[in-house]
Amino acid sequence: MERKRIVVTGIGVVSPIGIGKEAFTDGLKQGKSGAALIDSFDTTEYNTKFAGLVKDFQPENYMDKKRARRAARFVQLGLAAAKMAIEDSGLDFSKEDMSRIGCVTGTGIGGMDVLEAEHTTLITKGPRRVSPFLIPMMITNILPGEIAIDYGFTGPNYTVTSACASSNHAMGDALRLLRYGDADVMVTGGAEGTVTPIAVSGFNSMKALSTRNDDIKTASRPFDKTRDGFMIGEGAAILVFETLEHAVARGAKIYAEVAGYGASDDAHHITAPDSEAKGAVIAIERAIKDAGISKDEIDYINAHGTSTGLNDKTETLAIKKVFGDRAYKIPVNSTKSMTGHLLGAAGAVEAVATILCMNEGFIHPTINYSTPDPDCDLDYVPNTARQQQITCGLSNSLGFGGHNAVIILKKYVG
Repeated sequence: MERKRIVVTGIGVVSPIGIGKEAFTDGLKQGKSGAALIDSFDTTEYNTKFAGLVKDFQPENYMDKKRARRAARFVQLGLAAAKMAIEDSGLDFSKEDMSRIGCVTGTGIGGMDVLEAEHTTLITKGPRRVSPFLIPMMITNILPGEIAIDYGFTGPNYTVTSACASSNHAMGDALRLLRYGDADVMVTGGAEGTVTPIAVSGFNSMKALSTRNDDIKTASRPFDKTRDGFMIGEGAAILVFETLEHAVARGAKIYAEVAGYGASDDAHHITAPDSEAKGAVIAIERAIKDAGISKDEIDYINAHGTSTGLNDKTETLAIKKVFGDRAYKIPVNSTKSMTGHLLGAAGAVEAVATILCMNEGFIHPTINYSTPDPDCDLDYVPNTARQQQITCGLSNSLGFGGHNAVIILKKYVG
């Protein structure tokens, strides 16, 4: 049986550097930092006082006020991105078999903001005052469920949770569901909204976050020798995937082709990557094989690029192991240098960044790069966007627990 080709026909994004694909594209071109001081709670006692925050987001622009009050932050962000993506796709649901449209999204943590707030209510006011909406608000699978309810999608529907690899895994599953014939259209991506007291304190306790509070705009500095941890962020990106046959039949605009997906695990440590990068290498090579291309066809890499000591060094090693001497000729960048680390939403936001760069003919910079690290010696597109065509891009996501998920996106050629 001939394998179906899968394409992207809709994009929605809510990020610290822009809401909507136009604003997000401008942010990428400008090398904009989404760092801002946290103002949702008192950070006096915290080692980190900043994050990649979505500013000027009004959930009421995407849902009614009552619903917004009953939604966790990640759901608000995800529903907004879904609305943008579905409208962008131009789908006419009066002409669709809704059982052939599904939704798979990723989130690393889910409604931690709701859990914290309701736990405080439990302690201060007692169990009878805990909201009856606590459970449905906080569970990670509620976002795709809410999207399905909004539009009437009765196809495959679930959430993937694999830490920072969540939305790449979700998009990989969506790709395969479409290839296997289980759906014609899949709404996919990821959302995260956990810039909360316990999340920041937890990441601080494990010394994962940057503490560059005196210069927050330069705190996220992937691959730089002076990096001191990642900047936690929030946001969402949703994409509409569909079979090429279905997209062409309805005259849809096509942003890119989703060519390949690979996954693996380090089987090494709960948070630290394997120093030999064996798991990441396996995932990259599986994605290339799945795409049916040669390694030489990859002309761009959107790195996981967290700005942590171990990740950046290990990911650089993985790229060199896969591509050999050619690794030095492939532009590699980190969207997280601008947005911060959006955890379970990171892969989806970075897939959108890859597609927009591909369509606009540029490669966005890795900002805040000033001091080369001998262990990180590739072309990281430092500080300034580069005018360059991308025909085949690879996007890495590497999560706690050793989870590795890699997708390959190609310029669409009919």
